[in-house]
Amino acid sequence: MRHSAGVRSACHRNRNADNRIMTILTLGLNHKTAPVEIRERLTFGPDVIVGALRTLTEQTAAEEAVIVSTCNRTELYCVADGRDGEAEIREWLGRFHGVESHSFAPHLYVHQNRDSVRHLLRVASGLDSMVLGEPQILGQVKAAFQTACDSGSTGRMLGRLFQHTFSVAKQVRTDTAIGSSPVSVAFAAVSLARQIFSDLTKQTALLIGAGETIELAARHLHQHGIGRIIVANRTVERAHNVAAQFDGYAIALTELSNHLPEADIVVSSTASPLPVLGKGTVERALKQRRHRPVFMVDIAVPRDIEPEVGDLRDVYLYTVDDLQGVVEEGMRSRQQAADQAMEIVDLHTEEFMAWVRSLDAVSLIQDYRLRAERVRDDCLRRAGRQLAAGKAADEVLCQLAHILTNKLLHTPSVRLRRAGREGQSDLLEAANELFQLNKEQDGST
Repeated sequence: MRHSAGVRSACHRNRNADNRIMTILTLGLNHKTAPVEIRERLTFGPDVIVGALRTLTEQTAAEEAVIVSTCNRTELYCVADGRDGEAEIREWLGRFHGVESHSFAPHLYVHQNRDSVRHLLRVASGLDSMVLGEPQILGQVKAAFQTACDSGSTGRMLGRLFQHTFSVAKQVRTDTAIGSSPVSVAFAAVSLARQIFSDLTKQTALLIGAGETIELAARHLHQHGIGRIIVANRTVERAHNVAAQFDGYAIALTELSNHLPEADIVVSSTASPLPVLGKGTVERALKQRRHRPVFMVDIAVPRDIEPEVGDLRDVYLYTVDDLQGVVEEGMRSRQQAADQAMEIVDLHTEEFMAWVRSLDAVSLIQDYRLRAERVRDDCLRRAGRQLAAGKAADEVLCQLAHILTNKLLHTPSVRLRRAGREGQSDLLEAANELFQLNKEQDGST
């Protein structure tokens, strides 16, 4: 990679080998700042992202780059020249997608250094997601970083930042309840089902409808190991599209009564103006089930399941209104967890920035050591010539020590005398602290 060896640092006071000021820079837009018609024009598909990373680091000031692109966000994380990096990367983004930059510039957010670090930690922890605390984004960020590593567009700075991010996101999941509370009706329905049936692996779920809510319910059930999934819909093809994703099978609504006795869990969400399940149909199913309990959730408005079904023994019937309270409580719980998570994020943001600042000292120490080694080598060469000329070794050693001491102390001494003349007491105090010169510290009396 053309830049990995040269990048020493990436904060506003750190410089690379060319003495250019480097910045951790984030440019992005998401579901909060841009409508879908803007987001979809700037997304990076898996077939173009490697090429995008290559041209981004070749054609702009970005020396390191990671691109995170999902349906809800496109974000470029870069280590770039702080003087002109932002403008170059913004122009590149529009050029790569064939979109005029003025059309998306109002929707773009830009973060630098500490704000970039904090933003990435929030994103990976699910604190910036459409559904607060959702876990999928962490996997997407990990995949984006791996792609960047494989393409050679990461270096010391982003490598350290993203590994730090993954550790923090894991801590947020472990130390808070950010992802444990239901915040959607579908999630709430599955959470209740898990309370009624402690082991979902032995249960059969009958899902009526094929819309987004039913698909989400199927996803949650599948993730929790449901034994079987049956999807019923007026259009069997749509039912099959949902069922096939979760190893289920599809039936038509006309077959509903035949399969109802198999169902331990029923979730219904259709657009039907009339109920699709009546009391009589459920009663017959219960008899065939020998009155084993059934958990039913009616998410539809108007209702899919006749209210009288709730009067039957062995039926636990919940409506969307019943679940709304669960969802609201879940949102409150997640918000409390989010507050705790932000404390973790802020703490680890400062921890990372402390590491970045330490690179200033590392660079300074390296430069100072190089200067001292050059002085040493000059003195050794001179001493070697004197020894070769037959000069006494003890005399050469004394002269070597004298010259080396003077050369190492000359520049600091000149600068300290000037500071004394000009009344720069802060510099004198800093020197005293740096060289530990006070009597208590050097042990003198």
